[in-house]
Amino acid sequence: MNTALPAALDTDSHTLHHLDGTSGRIAVYAGGSGTPVLLVHSINALASVAEVRPLFEALCQDHSVYALDLPGYGLSDRLPRVYSVGDMCDAIQQVAQWVTDRHSGLALHVVGVSLSCEFVARVAQQAPGLFAGLALVSPTGFRGGKSLRQPAGSTLFMGGFDRFLRRPGPAWGRFLFRQLSRPSVVRYFLQRTWGGKNINETLWAYAVRTAHVPNAEQAPLSFLSGGLFSADMHNVYESLSLPVWVVHGTRGDFTDYRALDLVRERPNWQVTVMQAGAMPYFEDIAAFMATYRAFLLQGAKRSRSQPLASGV
Repeated sequence: MNTALPAALDTDSHTLHHLDGTSGRIAVYAGGSGTPVLLVHSINALASVAEVRPLFEALCQDHSVYALDLPGYGLSDRLPRVYSVGDMCDAIQQVAQWVTDRHSGLALHVVGVSLSCEFVARVAQQAPGLFAGLALVSPTGFRGGKSLRQPAGSTLFMGGFDRFLRRPGPAWGRFLFRQLSRPSVVRYFLQRTWGGKNINETLWAYAVRTAHVPNAEQAPLSFLSGGLFSADMHNVYESLSLPVWVVHGTRGDFTDYRALDLVRERPNWQVTVMQAGAMPYFEDIAAFMATYRAFLLQGAKRSRSQPLASGV
């Protein structure tokens, strides 16, 4: 686990060793008591658990809440390698199984943010029964009119661009990351995420600090080269049979959800639109939680009545 970066949350933390060893150790924060909820931050240049802090604090009032730093981010190990969709999904599934084992096999609810919504949806598809319900905050895979129905497991990975970014001297990838992680640039992108200048300053400060951890650029380079974006997501989303709640905002760069029409009328899907940016829980946690708690109640019966066997 990284020691050069302080914890993003003032709560208990745990370290899990990634099952196949290739992604190193996974940092998991835990707090509260009650039925379990897992939070998964977004993917970008400087992502971490800090992005879900308001949710963690609110849910700790009446739930056991867990949040992981995905491989290559936050306090999890950052290794000099290419990261893949499989790495992210494996980490989420491993942490989810660890959580459900701690709660006598109860299925858990999970919240994904932005690109991580694709990961949690894929895990739900691959491990039926592990989750009681999904909350997808500003999910990718629904923007514009592009069809995402390539063969299972396909990604938008640009191998040549990735090799260019990672080739030794001149280290263009590291140079690009340093430009993207400058404090003024981080502020600019957060303002585009919020759709305004009134960003969360604590999140900004932590994001800037994460840039100085060794190998901080490795996972972001996989993000930039498309390796963490799936090309089959419409098939994955349509395959889900568990309750799914989508919430997104009306401001900022992430407001095009035309492709939600693919699932909007399905009985297990709900869609809520908030007058906010792409992380609406930072702006109106009370409104966000009022709707989310109602959604959680719908999954309570499933969580109590469908215990899981260890090893899902």
